[in-house]
Amino acid sequence: MIEFSWWWPLLLWPIPILYRVLRRTYQQQQTPLAITRLPDLAREQRPLTTSNPWWQMVALVIWSLVIIALMRPQWLGEPIAAHHDAREMMIAVDLSGSMEIADMNIAGQQVDRLTMLKHVMRDFIDRREGDRIGLILFADTAYVQAPMTYDRATVKQMLDETVLRLIGERTAIGDAIALAVKRFADRTETNKILILVTDGQNTAGQVDPLQALELAKYYGVKIYAIGVGAEEVIIDGFFGQRRVNPSRDLDENMLRRLADETGGAYFRARSTAELERIYTELDTYEPVQGDAQLRRPQTALFYWPLGAAWLLLMISVFIQGWGSWRQHG
Repeated sequence: MIEFSWWWPLLLWPIPILYRVLRRTYQQQQTPLAITRLPDLAREQRPLTTSNPWWQMVALVIWSLVIIALMRPQWLGEPIAAHHDAREMMIAVDLSGSMEIADMNIAGQQVDRLTMLKHVMRDFIDRREGDRIGLILFADTAYVQAPMTYDRATVKQMLDETVLRLIGERTAIGDAIALAVKRFADRTETNKILILVTDGQNTAGQVDPLQALELAKYYGVKIYAIGVGAEEVIIDGFFGQRRVNPSRDLDENMLRRLADETGGAYFRARSTAELERIYTELDTYEPVQGDAQLRRPQTALFYWPLGAAWLLLMISVFIQGWGSWRQHG
């Protein structure tokens, strides 16, 4: 349906008519004697002017179209559901050298931790419809790979393009948290969530994780920490096979404290299946959809009557000029 934003321009529509009536009344008062009519021949040969009835009608149509344009007509589309969960989520991914350990499995194929993380996180990002999502990468330091956006496809692409050792070998967990908090600092009416994925302990950076924790608590940032890595793998050695723990450097106590003191949760992902269950569980901790409200998309239409008015004016000017040229030509 068509709807008008403003109705007050209708008050302007009678102005030309009132002006003509007042002008005619004034001329009649100023003319004491009747004016002899011009010969019909002379009247027929005069050019198109504002006293011509045809021009008056065209001018009124043009003025009416301008008034309609001033009323800002717009087309209202079909109602659609809009969700207003003010949720912003930053995902911090560890790119340290230990993420290269191939202790994960996807469809029977042994892969490294980062490959598994990309595989599982694609589906998680797809499900976060309506959320603003950003991506932080960290190793020796931390930086924002993708600022918070509703464009989930871009965030997935940025994650897929990440490579190990891009910014070093070590793990700056404190820097990653502090950078996420900085992005959230000026947001007051959002649900601030940081998903921190790492397989180690803080070994680099300028900000201690406990200092970053205080910043997160001050600004109301909720941390969901995920420790990635298997607890046991079998490797072949000179003296035969032996069992090792590839996640011995994972600082679970620190990650658990980060989560508990900010109102989040700590999860342990020892396999691809466990990480998938964690992201499903995160959907229950932070549900995607809230109460839906109906919104109708609006499309402005004012340029149609405005364009029609301009076209009529140009045609009228052309006809008037053509008539004058033929009369004097």
